[in-house]
Amino acid sequence: MTDLSLVARIASHRGGTLEFGDSTPHGFRTTAAMAVDEVEFDVHPTADGAIMVHHDATLDRTTDRTGAIRDLPEAAVRAAVIDYSGGQHPISLSELCDIYRDSRVTLRCEIKPGPGGVAYADFAHRVVAEIERCGMLAKTGFTSFLLPTLGELRDVTDRPLLWLVSPPVLTQLGASAVADLAKGHGIPEIGVNVDTATETLRDHLQGTGLEFGCWAAHTAAQIDHALRLGAKVFTTDRPSLAIARRDAFLKETAA
Repeated sequence: MTDLSLVARIASHRGGTLEFGDSTPHGFRTTAAMAVDEVEFDVHPTADGAIMVHHDATLDRTTDRTGAIRDLPEAAVRAAVIDYSGGQHPISLSELCDIYRDSRVTLRCEIKPGPGGVAYADFAHRVVAEIERCGMLAKTGFTSFLLPTLGELRDVTDRPLLWLVSPPVLTQLGASAVADLAKGHGIPEIGVNVDTATETLRDHLQGTGLEFGCWAAHTAAQIDHALRLGAKVFTTDRPSLAIARRDAFLKETAA
């Protein structure tokens, strides 16, 4: 019998972008009732101090509005209509917390940089404080591509941290240097793009005591690859497909 605790966790990326639209209220509500383990989402500050849930630092690519979120008031961000959403609008971090208050699905909060890839000043601690105010900190883990941001998080919370390592960083530094940096910064878990994930990389990272996961597993082949690798968790834009593939994987390994 397969030990379910050893089977990869599924994180619905942006609330299931390819099924429900990018970071939509409907996607988040639907994910809250699905047989996934985590919901992944991104946060940005507005000009007037709100914290909004949206993937990009700007509204340009995925809504009918333009502009950097940090330069806009909350009302302007809320007025944006998300593409392919049937008229839905971005929500705040507190509203997302309300959706998941009674859900078994845990929160995976990614703190994105602002335009140009530069971290928002004094933002990480505000995000932690808001989630704590909502009573959801015990159900939240944090991720970022930026080591300084993860350092800020480590200073204000003991919740799980995960370093998202991009393919260029992995290529330029190599697995050993990535592992050394993670351990040196007190980060216990690494996430890599599923297309760069190999058994050798997994074994190397796990051999240093780090936990290993994948992101961007959106096709059946990518999801199956993450499952076969025994990733701790993988993110996917297609949570329904991921659930079906994991169920099939469990049947195969139990046979």
